[in-house]
Amino acid sequence: MKFLFTICFLSTIWLHASVIKVGKDQQFKSINRAINSAKPGDEIWVYEGVYKEGNINIEKPIQLIGIGRPVLDGEMKYEILSLRANHIVIKGFKIINSGEDEIKNIGAIRLYDSHYSTISNNIFENNYFGIFIQRGYKCLIQNNKITTKRSKSQEGVGDGIHAWSSNELWIKNNFVEGHKDGIYLEKVIHSYVARNYSKNNLRYGLHFMFSNDNVYSHNTFDANDAGVAVMYSNNVGMVGNRFINNWGDASYGLLLKEISFSKIKNNIFDNNTTGIFMDGATKIDFLKNQFSNNGWGLKINANCMENRINQNNFISNVFDISTNGTMVLNDFKKNYWDKNEGYDLNKDQISDVPYHPLSLYAVLSENNPSIMLLFRSFFVDLMDKVEKIVPSLTPENFVDEQPLMKPVKI
Repeated sequence: MKFLFTICFLSTIWLHASVIKVGKDQQFKSINRAINSAKPGDEIWVYEGVYKEGNINIEKPIQLIGIGRPVLDGEMKYEILSLRANHIVIKGFKIINSGEDEIKNIGAIRLYDSHYSTISNNIFENNYFGIFIQRGYKCLIQNNKITTKRSKSQEGVGDGIHAWSSNELWIKNNFVEGHKDGIYLEKVIHSYVARNYSKNNLRYGLHFMFSNDNVYSHNTFDANDAGVAVMYSNNVGMVGNRFINNWGDASYGLLLKEISFSKIKNNIFDNNTTGIFMDGATKIDFLKNQFSNNGWGLKINANCMENRINQNNFISNVFDISTNGTMVLNDFKKNYWDKNEGYDLNKDQISDVPYHPLSLYAVLSENNPSIMLLFRSFFVDLMDKVEKIVPSLTPENFVDEQPLMKPVKI
């Protein structure tokens, strides 16, 4: 019934829609005046030029369309576009130089309780926040380029795309660089984040807080201070993403903090300080992921349990696995470990001997980082080989009973 009402409503307003033109030689010179004259459902075409009109407030369902990439300049003072109605479309603009307010969190575009609105094909430069969504519903954010060089510290800039207390958002095919978090979701549910490229952000490429029942798929998180943080959330699907080049003393491709009932499948973790760091993560399935060229592939704290790590590849990591505990309450099965020296006499592609992926040196360095000075020394190699024969400090049940002889196809 609600859907039918929406279709009828849109059909009515679009039937009587008009096109209003804004520009140097057009009927309106001001975007604000054109909006004031517009009726619900109208299209406002804004032609190329630079428009400095302070805050542009939209309180009716209209389409604001840029022709020739017009520039909306906030002059470092204003929230540039405020969307306070449903069914608003903003596309084709270059939006620059928003004001800055750490309390009000202003930026280039803010959606206030807006439903079924679309922000697409825009360029955002030098804004505090790029797009801020509060209590949004079924909104689409796609094909935008959102960059800033506003600050080199997290305190001096907001997020590229920030969503709060929203439902069924689609965030697709955006490029975000230079912000605090590339994409931030807080109390957001039933949403889909796909095919975005989040790069060189000052904290996280993507950040979840208290956000359940979401999926992020086929994104790239490249050279952020840390790749992705999923915190205090449940039922999150993470499929086909690339976590690459996230380096630093406390950096990782993916942080899982107090998260449960989730799936991590077909992802690439390459060239990170730590591929995945897990703290309080339970009942998560890791399937067909690749961990390569990382300092640590997986760091699993002792408070993580009932996780299943199956059919993953561990290739050319300094340490494949590390933990800070002596109990193992997770299941490792049929993973490929390039350090495994096992054999396969019956040619079933499964090693005839179990593999213990946790090295003694990894255990010791977890509690005493300074011993990394001895890395690759003859003494350390000898110590690890003795530990594999006669385990003393590494948990004996930290084992893959059926390690694969060949990598899994990701």
